[in-house]
Formats: sequence, structure tokens, C-alpha cells
Amino acid sequence: MNRRDAIRRVVLAGGLAAAAGRSNLGLADRQNDAAGEYRLVWSDEFDGPDGSLPNPKFWTYDVGGSGWGNHELETYTNRPENAFIRNGNLVIRALKETHTGPDGITRHYTSARIKTQGLLDWTYGRFEARIKLPYGQGMWPAFWMLGSDIEKIGWPACGEIDIMENIGREPSTVHGTVHGPSAKGEFSIGAPYSLANGERFAEDYHLFAVEWEAKAIRFYVDGNFYEFAMPANLLPGSWWPFEQPFFLILNVAVGGRWPGNPDSTTVFPQPMLVDYVRVYQRKKLPAS
Repeated sequence: MNRRDAIRRVVLAGGLAAAAGRSNLGLADRQNDAAGEYRLVWSDEFDGPDGSLPNPKFWTYDVGGSGWGNHELETYTNRPENAFIRNGNLVIRALKETHTGPDGITRHYTSARIKTQGLLDWTYGRFEARIKLPYGQGMWPAFWMLGSDIEKIGWPACGEIDIMENIGREPSTVHGTVHGPSAKGEFSIGAPYSLANGERFAEDYHLFAVEWEAKAIRFYVDGNFYEFAMPANLLPGSWWPFEQPFFLILNVAVGGRWPGNPDSTTVFPQPMLVDYVRVYQRKKLPAS
């Protein structure tokens, strides 16, 4: 999430058309296809003692109040007030408080952004998390991925897979998007997914997932397929960066270009509850 400007929601030609005719297939429906069965290769069930921190073997932190390229208003911290285990969930909690981080920047909100960068990464697979979202104007929770070479080549060349993003003014809608490099700076392929009858994502847990292969990335909510990205979607002058290791990120931002700022209706604290994160990869079938 290193940009949110006028091209933030660009959907390149063919993005949804490529998925035409595909049914809402879940994981189990494809376990025995020619590419081989999916198998669980890593998970965090967040089953540590109440009040404990995210497992340091899996997760590290982004820290600071720089705005993160999006004009965000929070300082991310590594404090237990902002990220902790409770009742078998990871809680990422946004607070309204004045706090000065180690970068010397003072902000009036705090939150957490945890990531597997430098600890765990993967190339291809099914990535899923069961999450109950926060709610309120200016809130911006996300479950997403970045290319592990970001520190060498920068963004957007490293690529980005936004498995789930939500902004508080759209309580019934999440967005799935991929970003990568183009001659104009960035390309985006994405689509929204909305719950029926005005149900809010903050009312219950939902399962957010992508299935990522060398030439295809599919997006799901609660097993329902809703978006498909592949190199054939790209306009001339764009490059497909999704053939390398990526790491996972979970965060709750406050404010920014896309969600706008909190207002008098926004109630704090605002928690995002993560029941689990799981990564599956295909088990290769023996050659016939």
C-alpha cells in the first residue's frame, strides 16, 4: 500500500472478462486437479496466551509515523497496546492517542503493521486469513503481500497483492487488487466484493483468500470467486512481477488519501481480529 492516487482503482481491460464463465469454486473443488493437491505448508493460529505478542519467529513490525506514502495519520508501533493475542485471535488495535515514535514524528493515532518480511516468504500458493474487520470512517484494514525484493528494486517493481482491503465508509465492501510496474509507473487490476443486504464485514468473521500461480491470481471471499488477474490483462508497457517470493502483511491504517480521515462518528479503539493465517501450496503429482 505504497500509493493511493488518481490511478488507485484502475482496472485494466480484460480483468473481469478473463474470469467470465468461471463458477464460485472454493479450495476443495480444485484439490485434485492436474496441478496437484494443495497442502498446508505454514499457518499461525494465534493460540498463544492472552496478552502475548505475535510470534517473533513469524512476524516483525513496521514502525513509525511517516504516512507510508498514503498520508496516513497513525504511528505504527511494536507495543502490546497495538498488537497482541487474545482469545485465540491476533488483535491489531488502532487507538486515538498522542504518541511520538522512534522516528521523532508525533501522531494522534497509533496502530500496528506486522509482516513476515525477512522471516518467511513464498512463491505461489493459496493465502488465506479469517478476519473480523474494524468499522468506522477513516479506518483502513488490510491483508496483503509485497515482493521480497522490495528493498532492492522498490515499489511497484516488486509487485503487490492486496488480498483484502476495506475502507470504513464502505462497511459492506472489500477490494482485491494487484499492482505492478508499467511504463507510466504503475498498473492495477482489481475489483470490489460486497456482502448482500447491507451486512457489514465488522459484524462477523470472513475468509479472505487468493490463489496465486505463475500466470494467474484469483481472489475469493468466503469461498466465492470474484476477480482474476493474469499477464494477458496487462496493457502494453506493463510487466508481470508475480514470479518471485512474496511476504505477508497485516495492518490497520488510520486515515489517508483513499479512506479519508476519521470524523466525529469514528469510535476508538478499533480492533481487527485475525483468527488465523494459512498458506497452502500444491503437492506435485508424480509424472505419469
